[in-house]
Amino acid sequence: MPEADKRIKGLMLAICAIVLIIGWHSLSSSTPAAGSGQEWAVSDQGIVKYSIGTPQYNISQTREDGNSTVSLVQFDSRGTLMEGLLRVPHLPHSKTTENKSSGIDETINRPIAGIVLLPGATVTKEKEQGLARRLADLGYASIALDQRNLGGINPQADLQLFLKGVEPTEHMMIYDALAAAEILRLQPEIDPERIIYAGESNGGRFAIIACALDPAARGVLAISTCGYGTDAAIASAGGNLDKDTARFYRSIDPNCYLNQISPRPLAMIHSRNDTVIAYDLAENTYILGLQPKSLHTVGCRVHGYCSEMDPAINEELAKMAN
Repeated sequence: MPEADKRIKGLMLAICAIVLIIGWHSLSSSTPAAGSGQEWAVSDQGIVKYSIGTPQYNISQTREDGNSTVSLVQFDSRGTLMEGLLRVPHLPHSKTTENKSSGIDETINRPIAGIVLLPGATVTKEKEQGLARRLADLGYASIALDQRNLGGINPQADLQLFLKGVEPTEHMMIYDALAAAEILRLQPEIDPERIIYAGESNGGRFAIIACALDPAARGVLAISTCGYGTDAAIASAGGNLDKDTARFYRSIDPNCYLNQISPRPLAMIHSRNDTVIAYDLAENTYILGLQPKSLHTVGCRVHGYCSEMDPAINEELAKMAN
């Protein structure tokens, strides 16, 4: 699965370049601060804040696909029409429980867990259906998004928007994931209390941030991804980085949101042979996470999901959903 930034260290070089260009100067900014009463804000610590209402959405083009029903979902998100594929498996989860009055085990059906599924950069919602089908086989519904710019990012351009008080695209991509979770919660087949975020590569970064901002979510599954190491870059600048520039870079770095995921699980899966995002970068992000957390290592020679990850996916989703 291709990734726009072949090495995440490229972003850190970009941060350093911006430090050299503008880090020594104080820039005025009309960027909303947290608590300003606006729908979009960023705290002094660089944490995005959103007010999520009930999304306006439409479901159409429903069809059968193997063990699932697949529908096109269109919804308004920050003034943009977004699209996703909603996949709901035919058979709901079953739960065996003991009837205390009779002492007999009974099997009951309950609404199924739902997963917000965020593809990597350049990957469409259709191309993400391999993993979505696998999740359906395990009994999970999912909504796979066509992310803005198909998951591609431009941190330098977004920084300039942020410094002008304009909402950056990467922040809106976080909102898109949060809105998709609300759509899942509105579906009658899906348990609104069992929503999980999952993502591959760049989608994994947005999944981590969205989970941190959604206190009702059960956890996050991050495949072939890592954070940016922004705090280390800020520290290396020796306090010379403009505060609003630092706020922005922290606001798009999943590493800076890890402490808001606990006590929900953080589960990461990465290949030692990943040539797009090196394993040690994923390990660095994992180290920063709080318990409960887990890092599963596989050996497949692809970036993104591979079948070797299935046992870990099954194990981690079961813990989150149950």
